[in-house]
Amino acid sequence: MPSKNFKALVLRRPAERIEASVETLTDDDLPAGDVLVRVHYSDVGYKDGLAITGAGHRQLVQSFPFVPGVDFAGVVELSDSVRFKPGDEVIVTGWGVGERHWGGYAKKARVKAEWLVPVPAGMTMRQAMTYGSAGLSAMLCVTALERHGVVAGSDILVTGATGGVGSVAVMLLHRLGYRVHGSTSRAEEEIYLRALGADEIVAAKDISELPAQPLLPERWTGAIDNVGGATLANVLASTAYGGAVAALGLVGGTDLQTTVLPFIKRGVALLGVDSEKCPNETRGAAWRRLVEILPEGLPDDVIEEIGLEALPARAEAIMRGKVRGRTLVAL
Repeated sequence: MPSKNFKALVLRRPAERIEASVETLTDDDLPAGDVLVRVHYSDVGYKDGLAITGAGHRQLVQSFPFVPGVDFAGVVELSDSVRFKPGDEVIVTGWGVGERHWGGYAKKARVKAEWLVPVPAGMTMRQAMTYGSAGLSAMLCVTALERHGVVAGSDILVTGATGGVGSVAVMLLHRLGYRVHGSTSRAEEEIYLRALGADEIVAAKDISELPAQPLLPERWTGAIDNVGGATLANVLASTAYGGAVAALGLVGGTDLQTTVLPFIKRGVALLGVDSEKCPNETRGAAWRRLVEILPEGLPDDVIEEIGLEALPARAEAIMRGKVRGRTLVAL
């Protein structure tokens, strides 16, 4: 009989500041849900950094105590759903997990069955979490550009290229035959980005600090933007006729100061990408395509593996922009 005691990273807010520590919980502590999962792996992304540090204009987590972790992969232990049975390997990303519902920084999690997707054939649970929401989002962005008609061989910009989404996006685009321009504020990461498949390296300030103009010289046919704010505005103004920009990030701000000119003079499309609430059919297709394009998974030098105890420090680092690639959390 599996033990009902397990370790978890628990957030508490005894005063104004959030405190994070590893505690021992029991199955009875878990929130309601119809599937109990023994978690094997999670990961660390920007939202996890927000949750653990309490940074941002509004704290991401509003109720305490709370177990963060927006992604996890594990094995079903108990199920009241006909969709899953004990022993099934499953993935959870999005749906408010790790924000409003207890998440994956624990050796067990109880969630709704409709939030789960099966681990696809050819992918391990570990590989799934080396991708996590970041890899899923990158795949959704690439698919959005393809559907718009941005064809292989085109010049594609990836902003925030050393981050989780950016790193996977660079690899996917390179593997599919695009000419990839990786934008980063960290000049020392050029070797890293070129190893992922970037053909050109663009300094982030050369995009974000451009003089605000409705239209700029055409530089790329498509882009995946992880930054938002002034960066996204200038990316739109620099996109070639008939091109498209897939947008999903906001680390540079939520405001978008632009004009209609990129859209009505060049026919540029702004494609919003959401991985939190997209349908499970879409998720499943994206996970399967990740296996097809990158059957070997991500290279080891893109991944750093940590345990629960290291999470608070890693959250601080990710909020300072000091983390590259993917951070895997082994439970």
